[in-house]
Amino acid sequence: MTLAGKGAWIAGTDRPEIETIRIGFMPLADCAPLVMASVLGFDELYGVRFVLRREQSWTGMREHLVGGQLDAAQALYGMVYGIQKGIGTGQCDMAVLMNLNQNGQNITLSRPWADAAAKPGGLARLVQAGQRLTLAHTFPTGNHAMFLYYWLAAQGVDPMKDCRVVTVPPGQMAASLAAGHMDGFCAGEPWGQRALRDGAGVQAASSEQVWPNHPGKALGTRAAFAATHPNACRAMIAALLQAARWLDASRANREAAAEVLASPAYVNASRETLQYCLAGADEGAAWRGHNGLRFYAGGEANFPWLSDGMWFMTQHRRWGLLRTDPDPDYLALAQQVNRIDLYREAAERTGTPLPAATLRTSTLMDGRVWDGSDPHAFAQDLAPA
Repeated sequence: MTLAGKGAWIAGTDRPEIETIRIGFMPLADCAPLVMASVLGFDELYGVRFVLRREQSWTGMREHLVGGQLDAAQALYGMVYGIQKGIGTGQCDMAVLMNLNQNGQNITLSRPWADAAAKPGGLARLVQAGQRLTLAHTFPTGNHAMFLYYWLAAQGVDPMKDCRVVTVPPGQMAASLAAGHMDGFCAGEPWGQRALRDGAGVQAASSEQVWPNHPGKALGTRAAFAATHPNACRAMIAALLQAARWLDASRANREAAAEVLASPAYVNASRETLQYCLAGADEGAAWRGHNGLRFYAGGEANFPWLSDGMWFMTQHRRWGLLRTDPDPDYLALAQQVNRIDLYREAAERTGTPLPAATLRTSTLMDGRVWDGSDPHAFAQDLAPA
């Protein structure tokens, strides 16, 4: 069902259990679906109203989400699974309702390290010569940490032994790099672009190079909230699917979104930088922003693939964050967390195509193929010597 049938979810048994939904977001280019769903009124089409709360750190986002100050959040995929497993925090059952975007992150280094990274084996040689990188990510179990670690390992650098790794809020990355407090970072845009335009850093790799069309931010909530507010969750998903479709419809829409996001209430970055990050280039019917950022892609960018959740668990296992013995039941956990049932119903009612399977196949930067079919073997193959 398309927008023409908007009244179907505000009456009878489909009526959302609550009308106001408190949603946290981070000042990043990929918060665009949440912001535009609210600004354009897609939320109201489904009988709810988004009240957006701007967070400054992923730690704060986690605490407010788990503590109930937020009903849902633009969440790091890996963070949701870290909370589910109680890594570095109290355990809380979580739910991934949908994926909000794919790609759009970057690894930024200071120029000397970027020059080394551009040469085969260059980083590893510097490390072997006794130099040690100080690198930042945004959250210990989050996407940026896992992409950064995977990229370093593919360069022959062990992030746990060869680097000093620190956690920094995304909005502080560019300034910290410029001040010499670190040698590089992995974060979402527009902060890599800010470092580049300020002359503080160089993009060494995009996250799309690490994992083409990888999951970006998820729409996360507590499992208890999803259990008691299923209609509200379906309404959230439907509204955000409409916003994602709008963002991918044209370059003009992306540029309009950049105008909105530039406000201090949202990302508080220059319109020109955000337009560069969001608008991208025309590739036929699909609009891709800087570093391959896409929001809809015929629904492919939004489906909560079970294999996506499983990948983050294998990386948590790889780097010693997930220490269960034996290995967890990766598939069962992903089936518990990723609420494909709620997503499917919202997708059907918004005319969003659904894939035939719940696992997908990707070839990662080191040539390994990830399809979720044998996560135990994948995690064991990646385990440090």
